[in-house]
This record gives sequence, structure tokens and C-alpha cells, in this order.
Amino acid sequence: MICMELDQNVDAKSIDESVLRHFEKDLKERIKATRQIVVEAKESFDNQLKIQKLKDTIFAVNEQLTKAKKQVVVNSAVKNSKDPSQHVFHVVTDKMNLGAMQVMFKVKDYSGAHIEVKAVEDYKFMNSSYVQVLKQLESAKMQQFNFNNQLENPTKDTNNMKFRNPKYLLILNHLRFYLPEMYPKLHRILFLDDDIVVQRDLTGLWKIDMDGKVNGAVETCFGSFHRYAQYMNFSHPLIKKKFNPKACAWAYGMNFFDLDAWRREKSTEEYHYWQSMNENRTLWKLGTLPPGLITFYSTTKPLDKSWHVLGLGYNPSISMDEINNAAVVHFNGNMKPWLDIAMNQFRTLWSKYVDKENEYLQACNFNFGDG
Repeated sequence: MICMELDQNVDAKSIDESVLRHFEKDLKERIKATRQIVVEAKESFDNQLKIQKLKDTIFAVNEQLTKAKKQVVVNSAVKNSKDPSQHVFHVVTDKMNLGAMQVMFKVKDYSGAHIEVKAVEDYKFMNSSYVQVLKQLESAKMQQFNFNNQLENPTKDTNNMKFRNPKYLLILNHLRFYLPEMYPKLHRILFLDDDIVVQRDLTGLWKIDMDGKVNGAVETCFGSFHRYAQYMNFSHPLIKKKFNPKACAWAYGMNFFDLDAWRREKSTEEYHYWQSMNENRTLWKLGTLPPGLITFYSTTKPLDKSWHVLGLGYNPSISMDEINNAAVVHFNGNMKPWLDIAMNQFRTLWSKYVDKENEYLQACNFNFGDG
């Protein structure tokens, strides 16, 4: 509330004109400053609205893309299967996407294939008292490493910024180390990433003699590349004593696991041991491949390379003969087939399995190509 009083005893002529001019100038400056504050406040409000709309759009697009990726894996596997009714797909997502994904797989016919969709939260053993990664994510040091934007050593830390990628923090990426607990009645299981495409029947994997090994995987080393030395710290005495730096690395994305051998070899316990030893990140940085290489160091059986061809997300020199002969092609790398930066010669390998009749996918501006 503002009160104004007019003193009639004051003679207007007695007021100094210079004082009036000063008062007028001061008043104009205050009005100008007030208008500027109003403009800035409006711009801030408008920007907040735009940011919120952008967040909503990003969430909607990400939700549709999450469903599209998983559906492509199932679609391609079913369409290239000799007998889809023999296949049971266990799709795992997060609680936020669970309902929508269950509906998506329910309304479409998959030629007799059985599809189970669950959320990671449904697996009650996935808690910090059992899962080392969750326990470490709760630690102050790990939270500071992952979420503190200040770089202690600009040169060194900038080179390692990729390890702060949120994907390394998603517990969904670490579920692969708990398959026997997730599926206690199963003996063998095929693990597939959501950026792969199946191109031929995969039942032949169940006929492979695993020789008592746990993990069937395609090796990726050639020359001096993709050796253990590139994935872990061999200056650490524990690593140096246990592993050969020239050992050949293998790939995640399509892995055939003998769960009986896994239980016999106590592979999850082995993973927990090494994960606990790496709490300060001195053995390896982050990610799932280094602990996988360590956990299955002596229990991996190399598969024929035609089972799993990698690099479609970064290597344009892969021959089409190699791709056409592959059971599974993997778009590992940054040039994912649903992005504008995807390599055109590979994009349709993925897009031809997208359900383009899905009205929600049609509303998204995904670059699915012409396939």
C-alpha cells in the first residue's frame, strides 16, 4: 500500500528547478530499470516454458525410441527364425517404460513367439546390499566423480569425460552380470543388446559345444588392438598378476551364456570381488566390458565371427559380404541407425524392421530411412 499526502502549504515556485530536473532524471532511470527487469523476467519465464516443452518432447521421443529399439531386436529375430514359437524373449526395461512396452508387445502378433516384459525394479535382489555397483553409486566419492562438473586435472579428466556418460550409471547395463539370479530355472540364454539386428535363425547357438565355458562371444582383437591392456590398468599389481595384457578382448552385444557353468564357476561372485576392488576406479574406469573381460577371463569360448559382426555405428569400411553373412549385426558406436549421423549404407538394415505402422512412431521425427 502506498500513501500520498499533498502539503498545500508548499509554494511550487519555491522548489528549485535543478532539483526537479534531477528528480525527473532519476525517475526516468528507475522506470527504465523497472521495464528492463520486467523484460528479463518475461524472457526467463518464456525460456523456462520452452525448456519444459523441450524436456517433455525429449522424454516422449526417448520413450518411443526405447520401445522402437527393443521391438527391432524382437521383430528381426522373429522374422528370421525358422520356428518363432520356440523362442521366448525376456525384455527388461525400467518402471517408467514398463506399461507402454507391455502394451506394445501385446497388440502385435509375433508368430507364436512368447514375450515377457519386466522392469528392473521387479528383481528385488537388485539392491545396494547385494549389488556392488549400486553400493558404490551411493558412495560420496563415486557421486562426486559422476556428478561434479569441476575437473581437477583439465587435460586428464577431459580425456576421461566419456566415463561420466549416464549410460554407465544405468543399472540396466549391469543386469548382464545377474542372469542366473534373474532366470534361476534356465540352463542357457542368449543376451542381445538393443542396438543389434538379427539376420538369420539363431537356434544353432544352442547346438554349440561350450566346452564347459560360461560365455560364448566373438573376439574383437586384431594386431595390437582390442587387447586387455586397452581396457584395464596393468600398472596395478592385482591386474598385472592375474591377467595377460595381450589377451584378446571380446564383444558384448550378442553373448551366449551357459548358466549352469556360470553357477558352477561362481561368476557373479567373481564379478562382485573385482567390482569391490575397483571402488576407487584404479583397476578400470567405468563400463561393463572391463569387468566382463575380467569376470569371464578364463571362461569365454570364442565364437565364429559370422555370428556377430560389429562396428556398424562407426566403421564405414565393413564389407557388405561380411554383413550379409552375419547372423547378428551390431550398431555399436555413435552413428546409431536412428540418428541423422548414421551411415546411409547401413541404415536400412535396421529401419526395415521398424514398425512404421505404429502411429506413435509416425509422430516422431526419427530418421528411419527408406527401408
